[in-house]
Amino acid sequence: MDVRQPIHSDHVRTLDTEGLRRHFLVDRIFVPDELALTYSQIDRIIVGGALPASRPVGFSPELAKSFAVSSFLERRELGAINVGGAGTVSVDGTVHEVGHREAIYVGMGARDVSFASRDPASPARFYLNSAPAHRACPTRRVTLAEASPQTIGSAATANRRTIYKFIVPGVVESCQLTMGMTVLEPGSVWNTFPCHTHERRMEVYFYFAMPADAVVFHLMGRPDQTRHIVVGNEQAVISPSWSIHSGVGSQAYTFIWGMVGENQVFDDMDHLSPGDLR
Repeated sequence: MDVRQPIHSDHVRTLDTEGLRRHFLVDRIFVPDELALTYSQIDRIIVGGALPASRPVGFSPELAKSFAVSSFLERRELGAINVGGAGTVSVDGTVHEVGHREAIYVGMGARDVSFASRDPASPARFYLNSAPAHRACPTRRVTLAEASPQTIGSAATANRRTIYKFIVPGVVESCQLTMGMTVLEPGSVWNTFPCHTHERRMEVYFYFAMPADAVVFHLMGRPDQTRHIVVGNEQAVISPSWSIHSGVGSQAYTFIWGMVGENQVFDDMDHLSPGDLR
């Protein structure tokens, strides 16, 4: 498990491209038959992926021991969205079917969680976010139809997109974690613009459904000191609460957003106009 320390916004101003990527880019998400995790001390979110190619993949006792607990979710909650083939998630002996672009929330206290694929020729690819929790909420699968879709933007501004809210109040009860997926329409390339910050929570963007020759220029940093990171397919960017999080791609793409903090209200944002950016 890769561990990332917090970083002050003043420090970010001094970083070159390599430094920005080292602190904020997560480029190891899916490894066949492994659980690949990155632990950010920013709100203690864990970002990663499970790719059960030839066998189920789960949380090991050694991983739990590194968190000084008997099982990984003893004091955590978990959200997973499947961006691959049909799969299953086993939670304490109960098997949940989780298809392509479906999600599952697993509450604090679950002891045995593992991920499997229905067809090894088309393996499931579970993108994971985990956050500390102080209360247990029910485990629940969420289909795309249940994910509270909202279409916004326009073709004229190249940001026509549909937001699917999987783990948010009103859809799934969670302690603090929220997750969803945003799908850009063909010809639209901008996400989250005009952009915003939210001091009450951090956010991670995971970009996928991109051809090998496509990239996204992910914008980050304080509004008056913006920086960018070039992101490829199935890579993620960690955004501290003081940072904007926006991007423009070479073509349409899809991304998953996950937030951890003290407020779960989706539209609690500190909005910025393009003229605020430098």
